[in-house]
Amino acid sequence: MTSLPFPKASRRDWFKQGAALSLAAAGSLRALAQPQTTLVLGDQAGGLRSLFEASRTLEGAPFAYRWANFQGAAPLFEAQRSAAVDTAMAGDLPVLAAAVGKTPLKIVATRVGKADSLGIVVQPDSPLRSVADLRGKTVIVSSARGSISQYQLYGALEEAGVPRSEVTVKFVLPTDAASAFASKQIDAWAIFDPYYTIALQQGGRILRDGRGINTALGFITASEHSLADPARRAAIVQFLDRLARAGDWALANPEAYAQAYSQLTRLPIESSRIITARASVAGRPVSEADIVALQAVADRSARDGILPVRVDVRAITDTSVWKRTA
Repeated sequence: MTSLPFPKASRRDWFKQGAALSLAAAGSLRALAQPQTTLVLGDQAGGLRSLFEASRTLEGAPFAYRWANFQGAAPLFEAQRSAAVDTAMAGDLPVLAAAVGKTPLKIVATRVGKADSLGIVVQPDSPLRSVADLRGKTVIVSSARGSISQYQLYGALEEAGVPRSEVTVKFVLPTDAASAFASKQIDAWAIFDPYYTIALQQGGRILRDGRGINTALGFITASEHSLADPARRAAIVQFLDRLARAGDWALANPEAYAQAYSQLTRLPIESSRIITARASVAGRPVSEADIVALQAVADRSARDGILPVRVDVRAITDTSVWKRTA
């Protein structure tokens, strides 16, 4: 029998090293075989998805994902409450309303838009010429109690000196209200983009937009259940990093963003340019100023009866989740 060309001591070392390499290789194969963490990303009217598809910043993400699209914040947060989505995006007041409804969430990021992306619209031939003319009228608010549109309407009524008791407010989901407005079954409608811009493109007239009333802040929330899972938490951080990059891209490439939004939503490019120009695209970690601004909304909403109780914003915010990477 031919001897191996190294001494016995070296032979033992070789076998040890070989065994270690085999175990390492097996471990790597097991890691490769492990399924990726999958995030369910909650969206409204395709806004977030169009941003990512246009910027392509989710390509190569170290997690799997799928989109869950909703027409408004109320059904989106119902999904988050039932753990059907890991993240959700919405305006300031819907996040507060979700917290009142015991949705187990934490605010983990801020998005900055423009306050003229929502308003109160009336029919083009309506005799209503100002917010003061809403006395004795019915206003449809979308999407549900605790929406940014309700906050805007109440702020506009207070500004105009109109007691809320003198206006009948009804809540209708956006797609249903859009059909009713188009067929002139609705005289006045408090609504947000993209439905707001569509109504205006169809001839609607603005009574009052959200400037000077709404914060123009939106927020990304993550479910507490997802944040408690280390793999999901890490994936959410990656998602937020990519969200910030997507926002940077959109601000630098407005036409490409509008074109992508138009293709996904099938809205006319003229409408898409308006919607994307004032959308909440810039993403950042939650700042102290954001918390203060949102607390002011929470306090006013409790005062006005929009929310049944005051929400402590710090208690539903986790600034430790995401510190944006360079």
